[in-house]
Amino acid sequence: MSGLRDQTEYRAQVRTIALMIIAFAVVLFLLVQARFLLISLAVAIILFSLTSDVIRWIARQRIWRVRVPNWLASIAALLLISTSLLLVSSILLAQLNTVLTTTLSYAERAPSAVASLFSWLGEDVERAVLTSLNSVELSGYVRTIASQAGNVMQGTVLVILFVGFLFAERIWFDVKMSNFFNNEAQAERARKIVISIIHRVNYYLLVKTVVSLITGAMVYVVASFFGIELALALGILTFILNYIPNIGSIVSTGMVALVGFVETGEPTSTALLFVITGIIQFMNGNVIDPWLMGRALRLSSFGIIMSLAFWGAVWGIPGMFLSVPIMVMMLVICSHVPGLRGVAILLSREGLPEDERELDRFNDHIEGRKTS
Repeated sequence: MSGLRDQTEYRAQVRTIALMIIAFAVVLFLLVQARFLLISLAVAIILFSLTSDVIRWIARQRIWRVRVPNWLASIAALLLISTSLLLVSSILLAQLNTVLTTTLSYAERAPSAVASLFSWLGEDVERAVLTSLNSVELSGYVRTIASQAGNVMQGTVLVILFVGFLFAERIWFDVKMSNFFNNEAQAERARKIVISIIHRVNYYLLVKTVVSLITGAMVYVVASFFGIELALALGILTFILNYIPNIGSIVSTGMVALVGFVETGEPTSTALLFVITGIIQFMNGNVIDPWLMGRALRLSSFGIIMSLAFWGAVWGIPGMFLSVPIMVMMLVICSHVPGLRGVAILLSREGLPEDERELDRFNDHIEGRKTS
């Protein structure tokens, strides 16, 4: 009997593991196939969470002793988001178009310029590098990027629509939470978890925006000092790429050095430009950024790399931008689900995920700040 029972339990475990693998494969398939829609929805949720405090602040204001209604505050926030998104998308496309157009004009002389960097190793090495670079169809890659950049405006419109619907559903959120759990204590706990996710993601994005803005401005000043024609475009692209953890700063540093060398053709000034840009990225990314973040996120560095690799493989470049906010959400949720506590320990930096007491203190601090 015991042998039959053990065999039955073994089959049940195998069946459970098989179902989990199938479920993961189905979810992964849906993530890839519906990535444009899901990326737009993820961005809309992040923007909605960013403006939730703004809506509450507008709703608390008075105009001639009349409090601003919640629906009017939501409309004002939606108009602000729509205008900002369209403006940012237009600037991004304009600068990206400038960089791509200039890149195409430099495509013919770029291989010889880069190959000359290896001239000190001998003519054979320089010739081999030049042959390898000539075999790469740079113009084809550039045109592919340009065609994908056209989806930015379509995604912007879709994000605005999603945000509008989220604002419309916002007033019923508390009622839906209470009815869903059918238990006021559990509903209140779920609200606290949602508030924790929103404010931690908002804090991360705020710090990242400030650091990226400082980095982009410094790169622009340095590139202008070296007489780089694309100084403004490089500063803007550095600001954007710095939202991609770890890899973004490396790519932007290499991009600045490559553009500088292609434009000037001087190895000495290019090396100096590379060193200065690298120092800026190192100081802002490894000193200022961690100092401002403090213990607010407590994310594992290895977990960030894994999240970056996974979402980059699934959603491409947009997935890299969204990898850390998604990881923050997973960390907070797993911290308060008993069965997923082990996952939260792996995702946290010190193996100390958020507990219930810390969640209560965090929400009390937020509520006290709102009422003050």
